[in-house]
Amino acid sequence: MLVLLGLLLVSQLLKPTGAQKISYSELKNRISARQVKEVTIGQTVVEAIPVDSISAGKGPDRWRAEKVDDPSLVTLLEARQIRFQAQPRSGWSPFLVFLLPLLLMVGLWMFMLRRMNPTQGVLTVGKSRARIVGEEGTGISFDDVAGVDEAKVELQEIVEFLKTPEKFVKLGAKIPKGVLLVGPPGTGKTLIARAVAGEAGVTFFSISGAEFVEMFVGVGAARVRDLFGQAKAQAPCIIFIDELDALGKARSPGNMLGGNDEREQTLNQLLVEMDGFDPRLGVIIMGATNRPEILDPALLRPGRFDRQVLVDRPDVNGRLAILKIHSRGITLGEDLDLERIARRTPGFVGADLANLLNEAALLAARRDKSAVTMQEVDEAVDRIVAGLEKKNRLINDKERTIVAYHEAGHAIVAERVPTADPVHKISIIPRGVAALGYTQQLPTEDRYLLQKQELMDRIAVLLGGRVAEEIVFDEISTGAGNDLERVTELARSMVTEYGMSRELGPVNLAGPRRSQFLQQDGGMQQRNYSEETARAIDAEIRGLIDGTYERVRRILTQDRAILETLSQRLLEKEVVDEAELREIMGLPVRKHEPLPQRVVQPPPVNGTEQAAASPPSGATAARRGGRPKK
Repeated sequence: MLVLLGLLLVSQLLKPTGAQKISYSELKNRISARQVKEVTIGQTVVEAIPVDSISAGKGPDRWRAEKVDDPSLVTLLEARQIRFQAQPRSGWSPFLVFLLPLLLMVGLWMFMLRRMNPTQGVLTVGKSRARIVGEEGTGISFDDVAGVDEAKVELQEIVEFLKTPEKFVKLGAKIPKGVLLVGPPGTGKTLIARAVAGEAGVTFFSISGAEFVEMFVGVGAARVRDLFGQAKAQAPCIIFIDELDALGKARSPGNMLGGNDEREQTLNQLLVEMDGFDPRLGVIIMGATNRPEILDPALLRPGRFDRQVLVDRPDVNGRLAILKIHSRGITLGEDLDLERIARRTPGFVGADLANLLNEAALLAARRDKSAVTMQEVDEAVDRIVAGLEKKNRLINDKERTIVAYHEAGHAIVAERVPTADPVHKISIIPRGVAALGYTQQLPTEDRYLLQKQELMDRIAVLLGGRVAEEIVFDEISTGAGNDLERVTELARSMVTEYGMSRELGPVNLAGPRRSQFLQQDGGMQQRNYSEETARAIDAEIRGLIDGTYERVRRILTQDRAILETLSQRLLEKEVVDEAELREIMGLPVRKHEPLPQRVVQPPPVNGTEQAAASPPSGATAARRGGRPKK
């Protein structure tokens, strides 16, 4: 619409007038004949209005002739007593002809930028996009955070400095400029940063590392300057940069393609700003990342991010405290045991547990129940861990029988080996994309170290399904593909990473392959050993697996009757729980010990030591992290 309007206006300005073009001599003769009543002398043309103009319905509106350097024209006009005037040197028309298209282009460009980013104008492209929460607080306190008690104790010092900075300044102490929250994805790093601002009651600037970099060169550095300028004006305050690795990735030695790296300029500006402000102002910078190993070393040196706080996955007590927070708004049934749920969810973080209770509440609402019972929670756990139940998937009787014996083999070996986690449930109901059945084991306690015998027992449990198929059917199927993959990975880690091979000794032949928190391979690793060592590694892995395979065969051969009974029970009921399994195997029902209470000592308050920390009463917000592989 703007373009069409501009073209219409230009066409009107450039539209020729109703003047008749004649020669200069002809114009002069008509002036001498008194046929002209008014003359306008311009810089290049001379226009004359006839006595009988077009307004009277006769002749042209005006005559126009190219100007000639003729001083006698003025004398002739005076002699004939004809009114004459000079045309102004400039008018609006030339300016509009050249200026209007330029204005249209600028307006169109601003309109397109506005459409791409409605919240930012052209003149504010270098302004910080940080979301600001005023001194009224974020509405979150340490009471809303649980499962990370050690991190809360570490950050309590920051809160005290923001509340009473004179206490530290009097002693000459300098509070750390920056606090880096590191940990696996979804452990509540953002939530605990907001809790610090809520406890201290200071302004909170929140921004993602990716929001600094834009399509225009220099915008990221300008936004960093603007952010710190606003923070200094509103000190004391907290600047929180989420996903710091998007901005603070280690700089490369050189740009092979040439040009300018906008991200490095932004990082350099951030480093300069962190060095440039007085720590006594009360500006605390907090960052969060789950990839600390790729951050630039200049960010982690003293004077910038002085303190690193680990926000790890919660243990069983932390999960229980998180469940208590997330269950506040849910109507719970009398049989719902939060402690049992906490035991069943190793590796879960806050959002996993919140999603678990929400799924259970949705199931209860779908069934028109007045409260959430343990049945809905169990189904929600199975859905999150193993996938959506698919009862409509048609499986023939032969495949169903193979799956029943396969899962029974896993369960029997898990109960016979000394260090395996106890079996909680066996199911032959298809779930997820390719799972035709599963055997769920639950650890009795959180473990952080595994001995060689425990790893060997895990390999034995994984091989139980394949061995059961071979014993019963004298044939093997593709159902053990994932089991064999995990068996090989465990055996290779024992040989190449943990030094558990007598032949190769206590050496690490794998190198730093895994990311610290993401549980991912760090990329392609070059082999740093000889072909002879590679053959020895393959022989050791094969020896570990073959020896365990024979051990599992002996266990299942001795328990062949139990294998048959358990398989038939699975074919009848599809699901067998822990109590029924132990009854079939002739074992007593396992009793669970109460959870041990962990006490975290808080920092001294007003010169005195508190006896014990307050019990956790909050929840972290995160997504599923999964159980550590090692």
